[in-house]
Amino acid sequence: MEITVVKSEYVTSAVSKSTCPAEPLPEIVFVGRSNVGKSSLINSLTRRKSLARTSGTPGKTQTINFFRVELKTSDDDIRRALYLVDLPGYGYAKTSKTNRRLWAKFIDEYLSSRRDIKFVCQLVDMRHPPMESDLASFASLVEKNLPVLIVATKSDKLGKTEQSKHLAAIQKALNVDAEAVLPYSSAKNFGRGELLEVILNSLTPA
Repeated sequence: MEITVVKSEYVTSAVSKSTCPAEPLPEIVFVGRSNVGKSSLINSLTRRKSLARTSGTPGKTQTINFFRVELKTSDDDIRRALYLVDLPGYGYAKTSKTNRRLWAKFIDEYLSSRRDIKFVCQLVDMRHPPMESDLASFASLVEKNLPVLIVATKSDKLGKTEQSKHLAAIQKALNVDAEAVLPYSSAKNFGRGELLEVILNSLTPA
C-alpha cells in the first residue's frame, strides 16, 4: 500500500493556546533539540522543500507551527486530514532565559491541553547519544501519557554498522524497544514511508 501526501499547507504560527487552530484534526507533533532537523523532516514527509522554514541558526522556530496535510492511500480515494505540528526546539543556546521560560510554559500548556494529539515524534541526532535535554523531554512526554516515537535523524551520516551501534545506544539511554526508534534521513527520504505508515495507523480507529 502506497501512502501519498496529496495536499500540504502552512496554517498558522501559534504563540498562545487561543491562537492554535480551531479545526479539530488529529495532530502529529514534532519535538527535539534546536537544529535536530524537525523542519527538514516535515519538508521531507510532504515532499515540499520549503513548507517548513529551515535554518542553520539554533532556535529559529519560536512559535508552534501548524501544517495541514491530507493523506491518501493506493487502496482507496479517502482523504485523511491532519496537522503536522512543529514545536520550538529545546536547548536554545542563544535565547534569553525569559524567552526559554515563556516557550517552555506555552509548550507544556499545548502538550497538556490539546486533545487531538495522536503521538509525538521526538527527534534525536543519531550521531550522538541522547543529551540530558533529550532525556528530560522524553520523561516529560511519558509523564503526560503521550505516545512517543523516537525518530533518529541524519542516519545518512553513518554507515550501516555505526547505525546499529548508535540506535542501540539510543534505545538503552531512553529504555525503549527497537520498535520505538525509527531511523530517518531527510536528505535521502530514508524512513519516510515507515513514518507515513505510523501516522496513517494513528488516524485509524482500533
